[in-house]
Amino acid sequence: MISGSSSLQAQTDTGVKRNGPESTRSVDSEKNLILNRQSDVFQSIQIDRIGDSIRQLQLNKEIQELNSEDKDSKKKRELSDEIDQIRSRDSLNYKTLKRQVDSMRSIVSGFPVILDYDTLFYIYARLGSFTPEARAHTLSQRLRSMSDDYFFDPDSIKIISSGLSTVDISYKDNIIKSVSDLDAIWENSTPEPLAKKYREIIISAVKKYKKEHSLQARIRDISLAVLVLAVLVALIYIVARIFRWIKIRFERQRGIKFKGLKFRNYELLDTNRQMKVLFSGLNILQWICFLVLIYMSLLVLLGIFPWTGGLGTKLVSFFLDPTKKILISVWYYLPNLLTIVVVVFIFRYFLRLLVFFKTEIEKGRLKIPGFYVDWANPTFQIIRVLVFAFMLIVIFPYLPGSNSPIFKGVSVFIGVLFTFGSAGALGNIISGLVLTYMRAYRIGDRIQIGQVTGDVVEKSILVTKIKTIKNEIVSIPNSTVMASHTTNYSADAAEHGLILHTSVTIGYDTPWRQIHELLIKAALATDHIEKTPAPFVFQEKLNDFYVTYQINAYTHVPNEQQVIYSFLHQHIQDAFNEAGVEIMSSHYSNIRDGNKSTVPSDHLPKDYVTPSFRVRDTKD
Repeated sequence: MISGSSSLQAQTDTGVKRNGPESTRSVDSEKNLILNRQSDVFQSIQIDRIGDSIRQLQLNKEIQELNSEDKDSKKKRELSDEIDQIRSRDSLNYKTLKRQVDSMRSIVSGFPVILDYDTLFYIYARLGSFTPEARAHTLSQRLRSMSDDYFFDPDSIKIISSGLSTVDISYKDNIIKSVSDLDAIWENSTPEPLAKKYREIIISAVKKYKKEHSLQARIRDISLAVLVLAVLVALIYIVARIFRWIKIRFERQRGIKFKGLKFRNYELLDTNRQMKVLFSGLNILQWICFLVLIYMSLLVLLGIFPWTGGLGTKLVSFFLDPTKKILISVWYYLPNLLTIVVVVFIFRYFLRLLVFFKTEIEKGRLKIPGFYVDWANPTFQIIRVLVFAFMLIVIFPYLPGSNSPIFKGVSVFIGVLFTFGSAGALGNIISGLVLTYMRAYRIGDRIQIGQVTGDVVEKSILVTKIKTIKNEIVSIPNSTVMASHTTNYSADAAEHGLILHTSVTIGYDTPWRQIHELLIKAALATDHIEKTPAPFVFQEKLNDFYVTYQINAYTHVPNEQQVIYSFLHQHIQDAFNEAGVEIMSSHYSNIRDGNKSTVPSDHLPKDYVTPSFRVRDTKD
């Protein structure tokens, strides 16, 4: 009987569940689950209480019968003691249930009963097989239907006690709300006073709804909306006039106060560009003012009409909620931000200390055995990269979102791109570091890499740039330099001198001692050729028809070797011409007509006869 009556009363609060966003539905489902469990506990206690109530009625009847029959008072005391036990048990069950509700009230909110975006009260308890959410939704629909009733009469809303632990609120013989004992416990009340309270709230809300949706109210709301739009147009016009006046004032100051922006000797903005930047900023500020005015006016317009009041609140939340979240996130992030600032501060001054030591080594004031001056800057660059990497590792856990899967995925993606995209660059970087510490060449050295000869003008971590004698700048990747052989003409030239050498071929008919003397004379006559150590000659080859002589001379100016070679060749020509010696590589088939013997006559055989036939002469 009790179960059936509970289901019967619950039918008045049945309804269809609302559809909503997935997150909201998840929260509502969890809330429903908690409240349903609590309702189940109450249902079991309520069944016991109803059984105790029936037993108490029977005991009271027996006591009355004892009084009428004037029976022994001992039996009466036993019945009275049993009644006291029932009351004590009922009180204990009520207190237990009350403590459970009090403990849940701070963590679980009920489902709101809403009329025209106004929350009237909340439903916490299940009634029968119907959840608190279904009860709240159905009651909201019934209140809306009742509010739309043109013949609404507040006196038609009545309170009816069902006698089954519920009190009903009815309208025109239709039950719109049932108040159970559990509803009363949630509101720290009893069913009947709570039902009266709900009745007053419903009457007040319906009256307010009908007043706000009356024809007179709608005419008033439309008039207010027109007034708001008129004020909006006026404010937009005034703001536009103000900005136009500001632009005119700025235009009058063109070339007077606004003369452009300069940073030291660099003109960042000329007058025209400065004015364009100012006008662009004013236009942006003007549109911001327009948008703010439109936004505020839209809030006022939505708040005027009752059926759009909720939209105004949502529109405000669209701006306030993200702003609030951002400000709260910034507030909670301040300790991490302070930690990052301290770490960056420490590493910055550590780098300044490294810069100091680098400068001291470069200037020669600090000398470390086995550490060359030209190693100072590349070593500092390597240490700086390591310091920055270590600093990033230290501050990484304090970065916002560092533990999020998206942040980790992006980090891995960037790492993969860097790995595959910089394979060649990393090879050049490592080669550049190796070349630096090998000290194969320095800036200004005359070197030859492969087929390229010139002066080193730039040595970066990726490429080496060489300026040829034709003023051509050749960029050679460091990995290519490592794979090629490098000739450095300047490495030892300052201390021991660079030996320049060139060869001439002279026939056997000219004495070699004379050739040596002429070559050394030509070398000493050439600028930038050192007299000490003295030039010397090698006889490289004794060919079939001529001898190859090589003149070797020292110079301390390797970067001018092309010019030195040119003048050396000129002086060799002049010296040999003055001495009457031909510079040629003769290929003899016969001795040339009229050519005097280059060998002294006393060395010729006695029977030697000079041929008189024609000679073929060939020069290289």
